[in-house]
Amino acid sequence: MEFVTYEAGGQTGIITINRPGALNALNSQVLKELNQILDEIDTRTVRALILTGAGNKSFVAGADIAEMSGFTKKEGEQFGKMGNDIFHRLETFPVPVIAAVNGFALGGGCELCLSCDIRICSENAVFGQPETGLGITPGFGGTQRLARIVGPGMAKEMIFTARNIKAQEAYRIGLVNAVYSQEDLLLQAKKMAEGIARNAPIAVRNCKKAIHDGLQVDIDQAVAIEERLFGDCFETHDQKEGMEAFLEKRKEKRFTMN
Repeated sequence: MEFVTYEAGGQTGIITINRPGALNALNSQVLKELNQILDEIDTRTVRALILTGAGNKSFVAGADIAEMSGFTKKEGEQFGKMGNDIFHRLETFPVPVIAAVNGFALGGGCELCLSCDIRICSENAVFGQPETGLGITPGFGGTQRLARIVGPGMAKEMIFTARNIKAQEAYRIGLVNAVYSQEDLLLQAKKMAEGIARNAPIAVRNCKKAIHDGLQVDIDQAVAIEERLFGDCFETHDQKEGMEAFLEKRKEKRFTMN
């Protein structure tokens, strides 16, 4: 891997976009390596992931404009599909993903963090969808996920004006869950990931699927999805272990993914 690294420690893993000379901008190679990393993660042992960028200036500054500038209409659509396919895979990956946004998250970088389950950021973080100023639209899901997360009105304002927002405004509008100092960001991301990893992995993954799938359909269908995934948890070791520990007033729990 040239531009994406992966480090597993215990039940959590860290994916790092590592192209600091270009502020971790996404080109075709970065996207392919990210996809390959997802192939290699052992989802039987890893229970939570952190996604971040190398250095303290940028999470991902955007898609690589130098690469995109000469695209034909067909090539632009193909590049958008590549990014969308990989981001959708990340969004639906069975393991919860925390975006630790350290610096710029613009264009494709903002869209990348939108495809994660939870977003936290450093005080120097800057978010934005600047594409209209470049003569294009967001191409990796920005017009869809941003509106679902912060609401259509705020999403339209950010996209139409190409205006960047800083960390505290991102927190105010619900784009991120928390803002930390640069020094504490990764530590807090690891703490959150470890908290997720302590819970029953079957239940956590079913919750992720229920939320994601439920948001795509009407409430009646969504509740039916929840009912099925709720039922799927029963007769598992983890369900029996969790409930026995509660009844026995026992803090220690031995969840096994079975």
